[in-house]
Amino acid sequence: MPLMTPFFARCSLFLVAVTFSFMVSASPADDDLRHAAKLHKRGETPQAMVIWQQWAAQGNADAAYNLALIHHHADGVALDYGQAMQWYRLAAEQGDKVSQVQIGLMYLTGLGVAVDEPEAHRWFTMNAQHHRHHQHDPKLLAWRQQALALIEARDLREQLAAARHTSSQVLADLKRRAGMTGEQETKTAALAATTTIR
Repeated sequence: MPLMTPFFARCSLFLVAVTFSFMVSASPADDDLRHAAKLHKRGETPQAMVIWQQWAAQGNADAAYNLALIHHHADGVALDYGQAMQWYRLAAEQGDKVSQVQIGLMYLTGLGVAVDEPEAHRWFTMNAQHHRHHQHDPKLLAWRQQALALIEARDLREQLAAARHTSSQVLADLKRRAGMTGEQETKTAALAATTTIR
C-alpha cells in the first residue's frame, strides 16, 4: 500500500517546482524541470517523464527523484518499486539526501526489496559521513558531550525509578504469597527501617 496518496505526491512535485521558481539564476534544467512538473500536474505524465528522463540521464538528481517519486506512489504511472529504487539510487548517488533516506526506508520495510537492516542503516547514515568535520570544532564537541551527559543522566533516573517500582511490586507480591498482612507487615517494615539507619 503506498505511503503517500497521489494527491500528496503531486503536491510534493509541485513544491519542488515552486522551489525552483525562487532560485535567482535559473538554468535550462530548472526551466525544463518546472515545465515537466506543470505537465505532470495537468496529468500529462508521459511528456513530463520524457523531460525528467533526459535530465536524469545527465545526472540531475531532482529529475531522478521526481521519477522515483511517481513510480513509488503510482502517481500517473503504474506502481513499480523496482523503478522507484533505480531512480532513487541515481538521485542518491548525486548526493540527494531525501533519496538516500527513501532507499533506507525501502530496505527497512522491505518495500520492493528484501528487508535488510544493515543496508538500511548504511543509507540512513550515508550523509553523516560528510558532516564529520563538526567533530573538530571544540564548541560543537563540548555541546555534543554535554547533550550526551544530560541524556545519560535522564536515562539513569528513569532506570532507577523503574527499578524501584519493580522492586516494590516484587516485594508486595512476595508478601502476598507469604501471607504477610496487617501486623506482620508492620513489624517487617519497622525492622527494615531500623536496619537501614546507621
